[in-house]
Formats: sequence, structure tokens, C-alpha cells
Amino acid sequence: MGDNDEDDAPPGQIILAPQSLLAPIVLNSPHSGRCYSRAFLHQSRLEPLALRRSEDAFIDELFAPCVAHGIPLLAATFPRAFVDVNREPFELDPHMFSDRLPSYANTRSLRVAGGLGTIPRLVGDAQPIYRAPLTSAEALDRIERWYRPCHAQLTRLVDESLTAFGVCLVLDCHSMPSSAIESGKTDFVVGDRFGASAAPWMAECLTQELNNRGYVVRRNKPYAGGFITEHYGDPTNGRHAIQIEINRALYLDERRIEKSAGMAILTKDLFDVIGALAKTAASIGQTSSLAAE
Repeated sequence: MGDNDEDDAPPGQIILAPQSLLAPIVLNSPHSGRCYSRAFLHQSRLEPLALRRSEDAFIDELFAPCVAHGIPLLAATFPRAFVDVNREPFELDPHMFSDRLPSYANTRSLRVAGGLGTIPRLVGDAQPIYRAPLTSAEALDRIERWYRPCHAQLTRLVDESLTAFGVCLVLDCHSMPSSAIESGKTDFVVGDRFGASAAPWMAECLTQELNNRGYVVRRNKPYAGGFITEHYGDPTNGRHAIQIEINRALYLDERRIEKSAGMAILTKDLFDVIGALAKTAASIGQTSSLAAE
């Protein structure tokens, strides 16, 4: 885990770019950031390990080898407990702040009510993060310095794919606590907002490739996709988005937040799955590109 003053922190995101763009897919890991500034840790009433409970730990590392298929990977470096880019830009809880929020803030969303707004109030098992209220100026600064640049980079990568192929699939990569599954065994949840955010073949291809390797996959339950899936999924205009959730028990010691022996197996399987998806997407993207000429 990083431990930086915010002024000395690394850039808010990293981009792993392929040597050549070969398929119309953009991998996005918005919740795997693990650089916790000293200032943020001082504001928090929680121990660092408790803060990390909300991380999609090591998801960026699981998908990093897939860049070799000719697709880019964007990953946030800051933790979602600090600012969550899978939210609207101003989903803010007025009870967290010592002064009034701007009038354009969305203070009544379900995510805000659950303590999981753009600046989260809670982590883990509903544990409050902060010792004292924040100022609205700090929230707006985090959004400007950390949130907006991540979305600017994601938009750029999507536009590059659209230019090259006429189509783009954002694969929004997450992990879920094993306790999130109420009944039965579930290794993955593939969410396309019940068909609204991506062409049907995309979720079907992803699901089938995972099934072929012995994984149990659910569709849209309990996760159909968040803000990123909704915002970037516009199939009628060639923009598709799918959220993929991975059961952390497959690759992680969830109590210690340490990689388990399953990490290597899962990394290889994901490399093969994304390779198959990329091959299919590239052929369809090529068809779309030719049709547009």
C-alpha cells in the first residue's frame, strides 16, 4: 500500500498501452487503487487494513497481461474510499460536510443513502471513514484533481477505439466479497444492465468463455453495472460497456488482503478469456469499420 502526501502522490491513473491497437476493447479498473496518502489516513478513524476492505484488490494486476491482446488498460491509483469514479461526479452526502454543498450536487441518490457516494462515507461492513466532517471545498477538489482526469482518459481511450474500429467495448473490471453471494456458488457476475449497455453477443461471449473454463457465472444479479457501465454504454452509437465482478475468494486471502495461490491460475484464465473476446470483437469491429467506409 502506498503512503504518500497528496502533493507527492503518483498520477491519479496508470495506462498500460499495447504496442498496436488490435481489438475494440478498453479494460478499466476503477477500484484497484492502493495509494493512500498520509493526509487521508490521518482524516480516517479506521486502520489502513479496514480502509482496504473496499478495494478491488489487485484487479489491475489480474488483467494487466491482457494488454498483450492489443487492448489498453486504465487503472485508478487512488483508493475508492478516497473518491469513487464509478459514481456520478457529484453524488455527495450532505451529512458528511461542515458547510453547504453546491446546488447541483445529487444528494438523494440510493448510493448516497447507502454511504457510497462519490466521496464515500462508509467502507466494509458499514464502518464510518472519517473522524470529523469534511468541507465541501475538499470534496470538489478531489473530484477535480482525481475523478475528472480518470474519466477524461477513459473517454480518450474509447474515442481512439471508435476511430480505429467504429465500435468500442469498455470492460469495467471489479471484484466482489465472497460474502456478497447470498446463495449458491458464483465465481463471476457479468453485468450489462439487463441488455441496455452492450450488444447481447458481448455478454454471451464473455459468459460462455468463462463457463468453458469451469467458472459459474451469473448475469446482472446482484450487480448489473454502475455509473461507468451506464454512462459509457450506448450500443446504438457503437459504445458498449459491461461490468465484470470476480469473487475475491478465487485469488485473495480476503481477511489479510493478500494474493493467494489462485492468483496465477485466474490470471492465465482471464488472459485466455479476454483473448477470445478480443478476437471476436476485432472481427466485428473490422466489419463495422469497413461498413462505415
